[in-house]
Amino acid sequence: MYLLSNPLRLKGLAASAGLAQGAVVADPCAAQALFSRCPRAARTPLRELPQLAKHFAVGELWVKDESERLGLGSFKALGAAHAIAREAAQRVEAAGGESDADVWREALAGEVLVCASAGNHGLSVAAGARIFGARAVVYLSRAVPEAFAERLRARGAQVCRAGDTYEDSMAAAAADAQRNGWTLLSDTTWPGYVEWPQRVMEGYLILGAEALEQLPAPATHVFVQAGVGGFAAAMTALLRAHWGDAPRIVVVEPASAPALLESVRAGRAERTAGPTSVMGRMDCKEPSHLALAELAREADAFVTLTDAESLETVAAIAQCGLVTTPSGAAGISALHHADAAARAALGLDRDSRVLAFMTEGPEDAT
Repeated sequence: MYLLSNPLRLKGLAASAGLAQGAVVADPCAAQALFSRCPRAARTPLRELPQLAKHFAVGELWVKDESERLGLGSFKALGAAHAIAREAAQRVEAAGGESDADVWREALAGEVLVCASAGNHGLSVAAGARIFGARAVVYLSRAVPEAFAERLRARGAQVCRAGDTYEDSMAAAAADAQRNGWTLLSDTTWPGYVEWPQRVMEGYLILGAEALEQLPAPATHVFVQAGVGGFAAAMTALLRAHWGDAPRIVVVEPASAPALLESVRAGRAERTAGPTSVMGRMDCKEPSHLALAELAREADAFVTLTDAESLETVAAIAQCGLVTTPSGAAGISALHHADAAARAALGLDRDSRVLAFMTEGPEDAT
């Protein structure tokens, strides 16, 4: 494990960094209100794990378990589906606010929503599109397991394979969206493209707000995993709004895809390179601009994990009933593998109260 204490904390990136303009939403109220209208809306559990806390030499460990969220098995069920529901609501209201169920089911009829995904974002797009009458086209790189492609097709999505990396599939999705007049629904931002990803990030606030209600006391440390950084940025914005500067927020990435860490080190958005990681949902070589700006200013540290470290943690936490993937366990893994120097840098000790996120269930879940 490698740790970089954030040199940009409280300062953020310079205006000359050339990032997309916009802000990460920190208020969950609008997303919660929309979510409450979903017939399957339900809180996921926040699990206290005293055995693991003792093993990791901290006072308390709380894990927000997203493995059964909305039947999709991932926190991302709250992201793209929220963005799609927001668009559907706007159209229904613009047409007179008709509450008939058939109106909602056809709110986006004729629309084609296209995205690139490492798996779970695509499931959320597919589910949201089906609910509101749209069609979903999901681009996957060749590194994404076929099990995810099968799950996408089962939810009505058209699956297209493109390239060897997430970035390759993203480029193909964007090009075909422009060529065909489709709506691109990405979870990452770049100059000129922020609105849909902002809505995606806003949806993630729902689970963070749940965790705030479920925790008996504020956390002293928060470990949050990142791919392009949207989830980490949403959690960071929410937690800073509620807890201020008190908790140490640690962003976790694969060692082969340290896009946020290297961008913070360089002071600008950087594209990284590396082999495919077993942390597939986090294996993103470029950061989301809005997420990077938020995390450069507000996160305390950035950590990278090796595949071996993450796999070790998956096996360890399975003994406590947490069945997940290397991506899902990444935040817990950073705590697991923090050595004496990292613990000192983060102020981790036996009085620490740690919040982490198990972002998905097992890869072959249905």
